[in-house]
Amino acid sequence: AAPPPVVGLNPQQPQAKLPTVRLFLGAQEMVTEVAIAPVQIGTGMMWRTNMAENESMIFVFSDATPRSFYMRNTLIPLSIAYIAPDGTILEILDMQPRDETSIPSKAGNVQYALETRQGWFARNKVGVGAAVTTQKGTLQQTFFSRP
Repeated sequence: AAPPPVVGLNPQQPQAKLPTVRLFLGAQEMVTEVAIAPVQIGTGMMWRTNMAENESMIFVFSDATPRSFYMRNTLIPLSIAYIAPDGTILEILDMQPRDETSIPSKAGNVQYALETRQGWFARNKVGVGAAVTTQKGTLQQTFFSRP
């Protein structure tokens, strides 16, 4: 899935696996690809044919604003969590393969979006209000702290 397209971006194949980070959601740990560059964010999970149960992709944005994703060229049913700057899950929505209907956040302060296999949040009892962290600390520390 991806936000509405970057002008001129029309990927016809999956992007190579992105660098990963270990993400913690409650008692659960996931291996999470990090999409941070515009082309990575714009391509997302397009054309991928599989995703392991404890794999995910996090989309990292430079600011917090309402977000919207859709499933163009995305073949795997996904769930998406819209996440606040402090790492709190604001909402969780299911998305259907190849559905180009935009799925906007209700919240206005979304800085991260996390995509997993559809139903992962329910299966793992991770809900709205849960905190998302990494082995490096908070999401802000992980993605925005100066080395």
